[in-house]
Amino acid sequence: METGFRKWIIVVTIVAATVIELIDTTIVNVSINTMSGNLGASLEDTAWVITAYAIANVIIIPMTSFLAEKIGRKTYYIGSVLLFTIASVLCGLSNNLWELVAFRFIQGIGGGALLSTSQAILFETFPPKERGTASGIFSLGIIIGPSIGPLIGGYIVDNLSWPWIFYVNIPIGLLAASLAWIYLRPTKAAVNDRKIDLLGIGLLAVGIGSLQIVLERGQTDDWFSAGYIVVLSVISALCLTLLIWWELRTKFPVINLRVLKNSTLSLSLMLNFALGFGLFSSIFVFPLLAQRITGFSAFQTGLMLLPGTVMAALISPFLGKMLQSGIRPQILIVSGFLLCGVFTFMMSGTNQSAGPAYYFIPLVFRGLGTALLLVPLTSLAVSALKPQEIPQGAALSNMSRQLGGSFGIALINTYIAHRAAWNRLSLITHITGEDPQTADRLQSLKNYFLTHGATLQHAYQEAIGALELTVRKQTFLLSYLDAFLLLSMVNFCCIPLVLLTIKKKRMAPAINIAVKEQEH
Repeated sequence: METGFRKWIIVVTIVAATVIELIDTTIVNVSINTMSGNLGASLEDTAWVITAYAIANVIIIPMTSFLAEKIGRKTYYIGSVLLFTIASVLCGLSNNLWELVAFRFIQGIGGGALLSTSQAILFETFPPKERGTASGIFSLGIIIGPSIGPLIGGYIVDNLSWPWIFYVNIPIGLLAASLAWIYLRPTKAAVNDRKIDLLGIGLLAVGIGSLQIVLERGQTDDWFSAGYIVVLSVISALCLTLLIWWELRTKFPVINLRVLKNSTLSLSLMLNFALGFGLFSSIFVFPLLAQRITGFSAFQTGLMLLPGTVMAALISPFLGKMLQSGIRPQILIVSGFLLCGVFTFMMSGTNQSAGPAYYFIPLVFRGLGTALLLVPLTSLAVSALKPQEIPQGAALSNMSRQLGGSFGIALINTYIAHRAAWNRLSLITHITGEDPQTADRLQSLKNYFLTHGATLQHAYQEAIGALELTVRKQTFLLSYLDAFLLLSMVNFCCIPLVLLTIKKKRMAPAINIAVKEQEH
């Protein structure tokens, strides 16, 4: 535990490192088109820049507790910050796509370690009775990072060159590493006969890595129509099954799955998975709707997300105080799912002429709902664990949220593709030569192109093309609205799950129990 100036310097350091790691999960998304053109690669191949980072993140997160204990938490944390920063430099200096993909993987290894290690450091910095406040502060980074990533990325793409989306990490990374070196208390590596669980590490890397590739690339390559997707799915299922069996059997596991006996942690992992599903899926669909349908730029899309992010940042510390005062976390969790459900339901009723004013209230609801979920779930995940189990609980909590996001984006992407095929079929059945409205629209378009100097044949071709563009735009608009409606159902369905599983069980006292255990 720390006090005074040192405590708050550590807080600033931890939040800054968490924010830059999570910014990099979304900042690249708005730069893919620019990268593709500058590197002379296809859009499909360039998407591996996102996939490589996600794979490394999910592999390293559950291992952070083991590595921090083996190396020493301070050393491991500073090393991870420096690895992330150096990899950022190398990403910006890459001369071809596959260099960039390789350095993004290394960046993901450094960045993935920051999440769980940061959370563990923050919880150790605050006394047990202030764990709620610590959760609120940590949640700031989780909320702010993914939300402002598109804003920063959009500004850089519009005004600078794409390598600067990586170079912006350098000053923050160096500052965070310097402050951590000065102010974090030294932690020694564990001195024991604990052997390195090489088999567990191998099964984890292959199993989770294969699963992440399947989720990231499945829709692009038509899922099980692609041979490598089938092979990787089998490998993932086999490795993860063996991993669970081995980790429960071995004396020194790389992931201590025995902590899942704690029902509070198990419940929080399920809810964190649902949170990741909704959080990352909505932040995936909204930019598509805003940019492809309503014509906003990447920077304008990021600006629209800003008010909700600011609101979430403002209330997060107060939510931590509310948890400390004894308010039942399930009240906040249910409110969070309710607000997120209202946000997605409102978005399912938008249209292509909607402006920023229409999106303001729904996006504020999203920000508030996310904060109401993140703060209590972050606290809940470790509230009933013993001090030595907190790092592993934090790692599993972060992994469940990341996996929820990966599953969410993969499933929503697939759902949009299927709904697009259905919606297009529904639309074109009404567009026939015998339909008077279609004939009038074609004639109007043809006249427009004729008055602008086109020949009769060219005007007709242009009219057909314009009509096809309208159909395509309407197809995707309806598909995005369907996706938001699905996400609203997911959010609303989580509410009875929370009420049924913890209706008669107060979760707030779990925090007090953890405090008493540490005081004895």
